[in-house]
Parts: sequence; structure tokens; C-alpha cells
Amino acid sequence: MSRRVVVTGLGAITPIGIGKENFLAGLREGRNGIERIESFDPTDYGSQIAGEVKNFNPDEFIDKKESKRMDRYAQFAVAAAKLALEDAGIELEKINRERTGVYVGAGIGGMQTLHNQYERLFSKGPSKISPFFIPMMIANMATGQVAIALGVHGPAECVVTACATGTNCIGDAYRVIQNGEADIMFAGGAEASISQASIAGFSAMKALCTDHNDDPHHASRPFDKNRSGFVMGEGAGVLVLESLDSAQKRGAKIYAEIIGYGRNNDAYHITTPAPEGEYQAKCIQLAIDDAKISPAEVDYINAHGTSTHFNDEGETKAIKKVFGEHAYKVAVSSTKSMMGHMLGAAGGAEAIASVLAVSENFLPPTINYETPDEGLDLDYVPNTAREKIVNVAISNSFGFGGHNACLVFKKFSE
Repeated sequence: MSRRVVVTGLGAITPIGIGKENFLAGLREGRNGIERIESFDPTDYGSQIAGEVKNFNPDEFIDKKESKRMDRYAQFAVAAAKLALEDAGIELEKINRERTGVYVGAGIGGMQTLHNQYERLFSKGPSKISPFFIPMMIANMATGQVAIALGVHGPAECVVTACATGTNCIGDAYRVIQNGEADIMFAGGAEASISQASIAGFSAMKALCTDHNDDPHHASRPFDKNRSGFVMGEGAGVLVLESLDSAQKRGAKIYAEIIGYGRNNDAYHITTPAPEGEYQAKCIQLAIDDAKISPAEVDYINAHGTSTHFNDEGETKAIKKVFGEHAYKVAVSSTKSMMGHMLGAAGGAEAIASVLAVSENFLPPTINYETPDEGLDLDYVPNTAREKIVNVAISNSFGFGGHNACLVFKKFSE
């Protein structure tokens, strides 16, 4: 018999707030975290805006010497994990660290480190490359650095599935506990790819919003007819997942229970989702079937909702395929409207938003929703958060390469 798995800690590093309470306040007020890029001069770039994490000081979480040996994305991961640890009330010396693991992924990894070291290579020669170049850049170092920081020796892996990374990490960590391989898992995603190369690359794909450089607060507008591309974000979202037995033994606060996980692949195109959303629908159905609930029991969906035509239309069609008439009764919102698209970290932050919706009984809004689009006629929780009893919430993530992942969270009961 598989074990029940609950969420006992939340660690958020986001463009709308650092820490659970600040993040929750940002969601409730519909805070906009998108501004003109400050980390470099974006004047020559098509898209000049992003959801950057403000007022992040790695020295508050990490030894200064160690921090300098980490890319920003790994700093985010360690900080979010430590916030989740504190929120969960876990005393590391009192748990079995060999049965505590880490699944924290990154969709891209140390892009800024890569950029900086290539500049050094081409301007100063190979002898000037940092000995920390490779361990700062590679995508598994979010997991590696978190495991080292916490001193935990259980299962430790890095899933890399583009924008589905954080959700896959949480789902796979859920399976690890469910199957009895660990008691506690730190799971989620981290990303810090607001860099010259990333902005240029996504701009070249015509994926980013380029027509709101003078009005960044209205740039990310999922499901709105006048959307014009996604806005890049950064940050980290790490959850503490724990077996119910472990949580109860130490008297932990339980935010929600994770009851379902689905994943599959469109096998359609490297960047574009299947147009009718058929495999996104099947992924959602897999998660619902795994949760052993009916679609009618779902109260809220945290949509992937990227503010691109292909995603918003395909995801809406997928929801209608799965939920039928109930699609018009379930609330659907995209928190990317506030934070931008955090890429590999998106699933982690959005899982936290979903868990908070369940534990706090409210619906995060889709801000900047002004003009309905043809066929996109669901309840997208426009512009203002709404109080509502949320017993079951779903979090969707869909990534380049056709990766689909879906999680189901439920209000905890004995």
C-alpha cells in the first residue's frame, strides 16, 4: 500500500515576494513584479522587461565564500530550501538524513555563469576560466548545493524538462515518498536566466513580449485577447514533502496533501504545444485518475498560462476536454500574469500558490485580464483575488519538447 504524502513547508523566492508570507500577500493583492530589466542594460534588446527578484541578498542564507561559488539560480535554490526547512519546523539533527532527499531542478541552469565565462574565454584566453565554471553552470547544482547545505543523503536528482521541471521534480519526489524510499523530500525548481543570451535567444524565437517595454506592468496578460508573448521571470519554489507518518510524529503543520501526479509528452513539436491540447488533457486526466477523484471535485486550476496564443488556447481546450460542463465552474488562473514565466522554477512557485489556495481558501487572480478572446471563455479569476473554499487544486506545467506535468493537491483530513 502506498504511503500518504503531505506538504509541510513552503519556500518561495519570487518577483512578487521572498518567503511564504510575502509571496502569499503578493498573490492576494495581485502584485505585479514585472519591471524594466536592471541586471544588464536591455536597450538593444527586443524585450526589455522581466520579473526579476528584488532585494535578494544571498549572504542572508549562504556563507559568503560559498555563495560566490554558486550561480544565482543555485543561490535561489538553497535560499528557498532553507526557507522551506524553517517553515516546516524541521530540526535537521532530529531527522534521519539518509531518508531525506532533494529533487530541485532547473530548466536551463547557470546561464549567466556560462555567458560570463565565455566572455572571459574569448577576451582573455582559456587560462583565465574560473575553476568553478563547470560546477556553477551545470543544471544539477541546485539539487547538489541544497543537499550539501542541509547535509541530507537521501535520493537526490535533477529533472530537466524545461518549463515543466519544477512540477516534475515535485511529482517524482512525491513518488519517492509514496514508494517508501524516503520520508522527507525537498522538491521544486530554481532558475535565474534573465541574461543577455537568454533574452536574445527567446526574442529570436518571437516568444517574448516586445510591445510593452514602456508599460511592463501590463505586459504579461494570460488568456487576454491582446496578449503578445510571455515575460521572463526568475526565482525558486521549494516544498517540503513528507510522509504522513513522519509529519504526524513530529507534530508538523500540514498545508495540504498531494494526491495525484500525471506526466506525458505531446511528441508534436520542439516548442509549440499540440494545437488541440489533447495530450495536455490526457496529462490532467492522468493526475485526476491517480488522485482517485472525479473532475467535478476540482475547485481551482493554477494554469500554465504563459500569455502566448498557442498555450492559452491549447490549455483552455484541454481543460474543456477533461472537465466538460464543470470547466465553467472551476476557477482557472495564471500567476505568471504577476511574476512572469520563471521557466524551470515556475512549477515550484505555482505549486506553492496552489497549496496556499487550498490552505488559505482563496483564488489567486489573473491580472491584466481586460479583453476576452474567442473560445477562451472560462473563469480566469480576472484581476482580483477571490475568497473561496478550495478543497482540491491542480497545478499545470507544460514545457518545450512537449513535456506535460500536472499535480493535484487536496485539503488535508485524517
